[in-house]
Amino acid sequence: MSNLLLYQRIAQQLAEDIRRGVYQPGEKVPSVRKLSAQLSVSHATVLQAYANLEDQGLIRARPQSGYYVHQTPALTAATPEIAKVERPGLVTRSSIINQVLTESRREGVFPLGAAVPHVDYLPVRALQQQLARVSRFHAPRAFGYMFSPGFEPLRRQVAIRMRDAGVVIDPSEVVITSGCVDALQMSLRVLTRPGDLIAAESPTYYGLLQLADLLGLKVIEIPSDPNEGISLEALQLAASQWPIKAVVLTARISNPLGGSIPEARQKQLLKLAGQFAMPIIEDDIQGELMFDSGRLKALKAHDQQGQVIYCSSFSKTLSPGARIGWIIAGKYQADIERLQTFSTYSACSVTQMGIAAYLENGGYDRHLRHIRQEYRKNLTAYQLAVQQHFPEGTQMSRPLGGFILWVSLPARVNTQQLHMRALQQGISIAPGMIFSNTEQFNHCLRLTCGIPWNREAERAIMALGLLARQLCQETPASGMP
Repeated sequence: MSNLLLYQRIAQQLAEDIRRGVYQPGEKVPSVRKLSAQLSVSHATVLQAYANLEDQGLIRARPQSGYYVHQTPALTAATPEIAKVERPGLVTRSSIINQVLTESRREGVFPLGAAVPHVDYLPVRALQQQLARVSRFHAPRAFGYMFSPGFEPLRRQVAIRMRDAGVVIDPSEVVITSGCVDALQMSLRVLTRPGDLIAAESPTYYGLLQLADLLGLKVIEIPSDPNEGISLEALQLAASQWPIKAVVLTARISNPLGGSIPEARQKQLLKLAGQFAMPIIEDDIQGELMFDSGRLKALKAHDQQGQVIYCSSFSKTLSPGARIGWIIAGKYQADIERLQTFSTYSACSVTQMGIAAYLENGGYDRHLRHIRQEYRKNLTAYQLAVQQHFPEGTQMSRPLGGFILWVSLPARVNTQQLHMRALQQGISIAPGMIFSNTEQFNHCLRLTCGIPWNREAERAIMALGLLARQLCQETPASGMP
């Protein structure tokens, strides 16, 4: 850095401040006069530094106003017309999904596509301490069988946690599961039979598509908006034409779109579901990662008729490997417990007891506050890097929490090709085609911001952006070869 010219050093420092979130997208940076006085340099030097930042795409000048941190357009594409909702069909993407996931798990690959929190954001030492205490002082129970509905002290802690989501329940209403996917699959098995039809958000979590394939279910994809969530109009049209046995969605920070459903629309959704007798399975795995805690309640909080089966886990906040989730099934609880008893019994005993001890210890809320701040900063850094290095016309989501980013590239960029080229450079992404049973998201991708922003992450984004620009240049705007 010492070899750089003065204006370049100033520009580099400001660029780092922007990526660290000191200045947020859309915010004004110090005026030329103010920065000149702060750094004791000439106006011309500051102007050169700002011109350099403009060239990098980090700031934009506004006439008669000053310089502002550039903000890449958020996803602005309107929700597709309800007439464009695809017909129901069996899942055909499972083999492709499995292939992409296998390729992305290669040793030495930088995992930009995995929605998994980095170990730096997990309370590893605190969990180790609690697991060690449980193993030492409660060995007989910790290493014995645990049966449905699970460890009572853990169920009590979950019931306490649910108050933050606006859900008031008794510990007896909680069933501990082996992660959120386990909760989802049990919910589907209770509500459906092979050949039945379920509705899902589009784009949707690829794991749901795999579950539907495993259970022999047909899926109808309902368009979803990054700001409003699932299209109620499209869902109503679909429900009037086909017998939907269950709706699977996320009301707070969906995967991969990052969208949330405002509470007014949540209530409209429940009314619509009641009219068509459609149970809702709510996947709220990122709910506790809302940046503004308490800003938005879970859909279950508004459920007065027992329409919602609520599923979540600690995979995104405490430990993905612990495999501890829970389900609040209401009138379906007896069916869930019966199914669990004759399949998995319950989740791992020592892990249930260790996490219960950790939650009782009082450090979870402090941990959540810390990682929410870290993920907010990470999202800003990754968003700024994407807008700087990706092709013109790129859009991205503006999630209210969590650590995943949905990126929409120009339509002529096929992200499956981008995925293959990125793997050759040791980078993995999650191409949009694995999040749908259709072709409509082939130009999109999901990025994780759950990896600390550092030089390695910046190099990976830069390389990915270069590959995306090359694909843009290779394919004419018409999309024809």
